[in-house]
Amino acid sequence: MNRAVPLLDVQNLTKHFDISGGFLEQLRLENMRINLKKTIVHALNDVSLSIFSGETFSVVGESGCGKSTLGRAVLGLYPIDGGQIFYLGKRIDSKNSRQMLPYRRKMQMVFQDPYASLNPRMKVEQTLMEPMLFHNPGISAAQAKERVSEVMEQVGVDPSWASRYPHEFSGGQRQRISIARALMVEPEFIVADEPISALDVSIQAQILNLFMDAQEDRGLTYMFITHDMSVVKHISTRVAVMYLGTICELAKTEELFSHPRHPYTKALLSAIPVLGTKKADHIKLKGEVPTPIELPSGCVFHNRCPYAFDRCSAEIPGMAEYDSGRLIACHGVEEGKI
Repeated sequence: MNRAVPLLDVQNLTKHFDISGGFLEQLRLENMRINLKKTIVHALNDVSLSIFSGETFSVVGESGCGKSTLGRAVLGLYPIDGGQIFYLGKRIDSKNSRQMLPYRRKMQMVFQDPYASLNPRMKVEQTLMEPMLFHNPGISAAQAKERVSEVMEQVGVDPSWASRYPHEFSGGQRQRISIARALMVEPEFIVADEPISALDVSIQAQILNLFMDAQEDRGLTYMFITHDMSVVKHISTRVAVMYLGTICELAKTEELFSHPRHPYTKALLSAIPVLGTKKADHIKLKGEVPTPIELPSGCVFHNRCPYAFDRCSAEIPGMAEYDSGRLIACHGVEEGKI
């Protein structure tokens, strides 16, 4: 992997969603006075990471931690509220839609629900040809159809089915078609947002193998978003653990699984079931998961952390680098208490 310049570099990324609703929904009675109060979801809070060419960078965490928002934000599907995004050293978050066109071809996404992400009124051939014709206006129809057949065969879908509609395929086949759509424009970087969570277990391994084969054949780089830690251990180069819109720990896969450092990472890995054994070291977190609308003061994990002390509730921990490039945001680790 090229460690000189990251393929994707995210610095201090922030994303908020205003869900206040209309005027009447913003009215609040406080201290016998009526005030207007906006309701803001703090989806991403000062997130920084780098992804290098050829690696599979996994993002894990509980539902609602901001994983999918991060994936959409780095591709420009969500405008960001703060921070910077660089692709091969060039800043892209400040570019307009026209300036982003060259990067749209390089950066693609595979969504969680293949049925929802495919147009039910378009045949598979039309779905696959559309991005290629858009980014290659000079290509002929015959060349485009030939390319469709080639890519369909590569992802394990019979090219003779190109005239069918999405509802005529199984869930696994639809996800293969979604992957084919992403590959049509010869991308360098793919965000895979929970691409196997909606599939049967028997199909999941096939789709994972398809991702890995495509990476080997095409030199692809992945941001793989998932909550399945067994998948993460199997396919990842490095892993970022997210909690409530922040990154707690970022490390090489083997190091993260063999020696987790952040308390949340430890709890997350301790919950992985092991067939035929009863885990005595399962960490049961106390308290309720805070809402991203009203973030806790200090460390966002302190009210559930078994190691929390006074500093944790008063000061937001910064991301510090430790052994082998591991990054951890934790006061307890910083002070040697954990």
